[in-house]
Amino acid sequence: MAAERADDGVGEAADTNRRARTPVTGTASEAPDGEDAAGADAKAAVAVDPKVAAAVAAAEAAGPQHGETVRVDSWIWSVRLVKTRSAGATACKGGHVRVNGDRVKPAHSLRVGDEVRLVHEGRERIVVVKRLIRKRVGAPVAVQCYVDNSPPPPPREAVAPAGIRDRGTGRPTKRDRRDMERLRGAGGRPGGH
Repeated sequence: MAAERADDGVGEAADTNRRARTPVTGTASEAPDGEDAAGADAKAAVAVDPKVAAAVAAAEAAGPQHGETVRVDSWIWSVRLVKTRSAGATACKGGHVRVNGDRVKPAHSLRVGDEVRLVHEGRERIVVVKRLIRKRVGAPVAVQCYVDNSPPPPPREAVAPAGIRDRGTGRPTKRDRRDMERLRGAGGRPGGH
């Protein structure tokens, strides 16, 4: 019975479907082992981390086909440069997103190789598009969709927290409260009494 299943071509059809779903990134030249170049590239990606490679494959399958484009607001949300798509659209409308040096509207079409500059939360992010995706993906997959040329973030200032009291010290006295207000910058009484 198992021999009949192997001969009925179901296995070949499944193999053909698997090849049809594999994204073609290069030419259809034959690799030395008889597989095409896309299959060899997919195997190289799987060798890095199987979970990340599977997520990348799923993102590519859900993404645009060859020659299609993606909206800039959708892409910056998909690769986790902004938290929401509406925040991406708002950034575009406010002139905080530039593609190849030009301010763009949210519906601007991105292509592979475009340079996207985004000013977000006081920091400029400069990324070059490597892969177009439409759906939001996890952080390990998102970083594979662009080349980050951003300057390093400014160092965080080591500021001692003002007005933090130790547990179990009880309720602050009037003097303690005034000292905490002075440290926090909250305006107490001008006379200080």
